[in-house]
Amino acid sequence: MAFDSKTFKTRALTATVFVIVMLAGLLWNRWSFIILFTIIHFGCWYEFVKLLKKIHPKRLGYYLPLGLLYISFPVIIMINFGFPGASNWLYQKRYEDAFQYSPVLPCGIIFSIWINDTMAYIVGSLIGKTSLSVISPKKTWEGTIGGALLCVVTIGLTGNATGYYNFKNWGIIASCCAVFGTIGDLLESKLKRMANVKDSGTLMPGHGGFLDRFDSFLVATPFVALYYYLFI
Repeated sequence: MAFDSKTFKTRALTATVFVIVMLAGLLWNRWSFIILFTIIHFGCWYEFVKLLKKIHPKRLGYYLPLGLLYISFPVIIMINFGFPGASNWLYQKRYEDAFQYSPVLPCGIIFSIWINDTMAYIVGSLIGKTSLSVISPKKTWEGTIGGALLCVVTIGLTGNATGYYNFKNWGIIASCCAVFGTIGDLLESKLKRMANVKDSGTLMPGHGGFLDRFDSFLVATPFVALYYYLFI
């Protein structure tokens, strides 16, 4: 396939804007964090309903409750990760202590997904030969495994250097993001196939919509929470 400079510039520009917006939302303050994931929540819901209308237009009401599990639940978990003291706010001496924002774990999840996706693409492009699934033919086992390993090592070392949690904990968090994030990607690809659409939306020219950008996050986050609340 010939290199399309116009498409490349469009994808590069929108990807840059996306990263800047995400980092601003995650790192600015607690209100930017809440606003960011509120927008993500409703954006994903909007596109999910659109896909359902194409897949089962006459049985939309039966499938809408799935959105609570698929979209709302992970977003609520992520917001709770941002305010780790909120679950025990009745026991806190001050309201401000209970709802003090911490971007550590939300950033760890988002960065894990970004690194996994990027490394899987690079490794798959270089040595990928074995298709991972018919749902997404461009994904390869080589890229998936290579991306996951590089994600675990990178996040494990970086996270450990921050002083929050240790290498083991960060490595397992990254593993959850890599494995279940890939499953989330495949799940959303299946939904798009059933709806007979290429992208879930048009949020980012060349990159798709909300579900295209956050499909991995939606499935990976509950599994990160399972490990976090049981073992950290």
